[in-house]
Amino acid sequence: MNFLTALFNGLSSGGTYAIIAIGYTMVYGIAKMLNFAHGDIIMAGGYAMFTTLLLVGHPIPALCVAVAFCVALGVFVERFAYRPLRGASPLAVLITAIGVSSLLQSLAQIIFGAGSKMPLQLQVSGALKLGAFSIHYNTLITLAVTVVLMVALTLFVKYSKVGRAMVAVSEDRGAAQLMGVNTNAIIAVTFGIGSALAAVAAYLMLMKAPSLTNTLGAMPGIKAFTAAVIGGIGSVPGAMLGGILLGVIECVSLSIPAIAPFTDAIEFAVLIVILLVKPAGLLGKARREKV
Repeated sequence: MNFLTALFNGLSSGGTYAIIAIGYTMVYGIAKMLNFAHGDIIMAGGYAMFTTLLLVGHPIPALCVAVAFCVALGVFVERFAYRPLRGASPLAVLITAIGVSSLLQSLAQIIFGAGSKMPLQLQVSGALKLGAFSIHYNTLITLAVTVVLMVALTLFVKYSKVGRAMVAVSEDRGAAQLMGVNTNAIIAVTFGIGSALAAVAAYLMLMKAPSLTNTLGAMPGIKAFTAAVIGGIGSVPGAMLGGILLGVIECVSLSIPAIAPFTDAIEFAVLIVILLVKPAGLLGKARREKV
């Protein structure tokens, strides 16, 4: 694999990480909690796609069903698992999130079994050839979907009424509530958007590696969370930047045989270095906490 191919693959993987990381960072920015069950929403979207493909055999309806299912699941989890803990300690919320993650994985294993479900017919065959250089169509589709989603989300947050309310809640939830913003509804919408992005990420992941298990979202979820922290947790542009950076580092490292076995270690080492230099992340803002 030449450097240019590795770079494009890195941008593609980074785009997927960025889509997942946005879910983490939006929830943290608005609800001030880390939703560690987010990776398992990806897994749930994968199984929703798998089931729909068995019934209809076409990827587009499968993606639509997965998005709808993940949105419903995300809103349900927020309403019945996280909202009752709105005033609880961060540790209680963290333990609950870990519990929800384990519950979703266990339910998937009970319903679908522990074995891998494959193949899923989501891949697009062929590659775009430019002289000696070629780039797979799956990579191009991932890049295109990532750019479209990021532009759409940026415009939504900046110009829509709901988007501006999300910004207001993230800045000062109490003041936003006094101004008539329904904070519970805004937090639910945030979970819904993050879960919809998780379903799209599941599609992009299974398009390149069509193997589905109940731990599908575990490692991508951890890496996307790492990307969100690198970019600055709570910052949507930071999640985008962190995801792209992590994806490029991963694919370039994998393309060099001498360091390929240490790829994961290199990614997390980058996280440590960035946090030592800039604790709030690349685009994050340091916040003063009241004691």
